[in-house]
Amino acid sequence: MKAVTDRTTGFHVRDYRQGDFEKVSLLWIETGMGHPARGDDEDTILATIRQGGRLLLLEEEKTKTICGSSWLTTDGRRVFIHHFGILPAFQGKKLSHLLMERSLACVKETGLQVKLEVHNTNLKAINLYKKYGFEYLGDYDVYIIRDLSKIKSFPE
Repeated sequence: MKAVTDRTTGFHVRDYRQGDFEKVSLLWIETGMGHPARGDDEDTILATIRQGGRLLLLEEEKTKTICGSSWLTTDGRRVFIHHFGILPAFQGKKLSHLLMERSLACVKETGLQVKLEVHNTNLKAINLYKKYGFEYLGDYDVYIIRDLSKIKSFPE
């Protein structure tokens, strides 16, 4: 995807490049979306890109400030949107719409369903997602094992 600057905002969305990780990691830490301790490292990003994923970055054209991200991964059935967010200093400027529109354009190219998770107290994000057609999937809890050494085996 070629980065095209939105002339009304002075921002563009582009693909992740090697060398972006430090800025992206700081963005994720500042927004509470991720942290290297959670497995959010450059090796993981590059692995998901090799498997057909994308990490889209919202960048201010003038300053080259990376101020937003949308990480798209796929399992071959669905595209999952992770780490979608904007730095607090850049929020409230409708930049999330620019990032979401580019994200959904990428999803549409795959022909797959799209799914995301959002904390139930993040009402701004929930409202944004609903505007773009996302529907609440249902009443279920999400569980995860991040540390594979904690996988328990069943007694025979």
